[in-house]
Amino acid sequence: MTEPWATFGADLHIDPTGATGLRAGLMDALREAARTGRLAPGTRLPSSRTLAADLGIARNTVADAYAELVAEGWLTARQGSGTRVARRAEPRRAATRAPRSRPPRTSPAYSLMPGSPDLSTFPRAEWLKAARRALTSAPNDALGYGDPRGRVELRTVLADYLSRARGVYADPDRIVICSGFVHGLMMTGKVLRERRVREVAVESYGLDVHTRLLTEAGLRIPCLPLDELGSRTGELPAMRGAGAVLLTPAHQFPTGVPLHPDRRAAAVDWARSTGGLILEDDYDGEFRYDRQPVGALQGLDPERVVYFGTASKSLAPGLRLGWMVVPQALVGEVTEAKGLSDWSSSALDQLTLAEFIASGAYDRHVRSMRLRYRRRRDQLVAALAERAPSIRISGIAAGLHAVLELPEGSETDVVRSAAWQGLAVEGLSRYRHPDAEVSREALVIGYGTPTDSAWAGTLDALVRVLP
Repeated sequence: MTEPWATFGADLHIDPTGATGLRAGLMDALREAARTGRLAPGTRLPSSRTLAADLGIARNTVADAYAELVAEGWLTARQGSGTRVARRAEPRRAATRAPRSRPPRTSPAYSLMPGSPDLSTFPRAEWLKAARRALTSAPNDALGYGDPRGRVELRTVLADYLSRARGVYADPDRIVICSGFVHGLMMTGKVLRERRVREVAVESYGLDVHTRLLTEAGLRIPCLPLDELGSRTGELPAMRGAGAVLLTPAHQFPTGVPLHPDRRAAAVDWARSTGGLILEDDYDGEFRYDRQPVGALQGLDPERVVYFGTASKSLAPGLRLGWMVVPQALVGEVTEAKGLSDWSSSALDQLTLAEFIASGAYDRHVRSMRLRYRRRRDQLVAALAERAPSIRISGIAAGLHAVLELPEGSETDVVRSAAWQGLAVEGLSRYRHPDAEVSREALVIGYGTPTDSAWAGTLDALVRVLP
């Protein structure tokens, strides 16, 4: 039977025979009274002895209920002041808003955005082992500011790895550790501007964040045409004002074509004859599937090429670890520029990466991911052949993305349709230089981005939006 109790002006309805028990019933009654305002904040409650006598229950039951409600914040208890209802902040009422004219933005259900690896595959256990070994053996000076070029342990290991895996001439003294390609390009842009370079030629398709960094450094960015053999580097001599050129020779981003050997030679010849520099972005050099790895351009002339590499595609962009291999004449200027920008990667992260590479864990991880991404690439090709046979796919011999050719005039509609269906994709036009000719329409598909569990659903979503 429910019994009212109103000793201090509030009716508490407590069921002593309820299934929840006396203590729980008392707690529920007190919470409800406080929530509805029947027990005003600051109200002093009867002592546990008095309330127990009034309700005909054990004093310990009341004392335990009070103690739990104090812990939950419903009551307060102070020596000499008794037990009182806590003063609780009033919940804010949501402001009345006009109805939205369009649905609110939400995160896409699926993503094929290029530029990211499958983050779920980061080798956490091996990285943790490397971090423990690195921290255990780290010298005391590793916790200081150190050499602006980065930890010598990492530079030494990288010199060996880059020589072995990418054909780079990489003496440790020529390597500068940075937080990624963008950081490295910022430093290089500053050095070029101080050397009175006025123009840096860029490929007709590429990331606008890179070209924006160059223009913010005060450099003009004339456009170098691009075709099925890569950037037309034979046209560099006609670009009289260019003192450097930014290239992605191993796997052009975003079109996916490697730079033809004759054009690699033409770029080096131009740099030698004019004193220009080649800025080589080797952003996913480890991932090759249907051909032998294409070595870095830097090996053809280390004094005319600034080589950039990062762990962003092979491990994860969140590590913020990258490296530059710099011509001997530029080492001092780049090091000074890094000191001025005051951007640096954690010394302990550098030591961990050095240990990770030296132990062989990096090579094992890259081999494993190469097989995984190749399987993804093959599944993408098979799905298109079966369910969208009119779509031609290119740029698939390497890397983490592919280009899907679209009928003329359809790119914008396909990207918009994908967004409405919860699929994030990018059109090729997103990467086109403002001065480049519009010669094709396509999607740039980052097949490395989804997790394994999301991959099948992402493929289904993709083929549904293709014309």
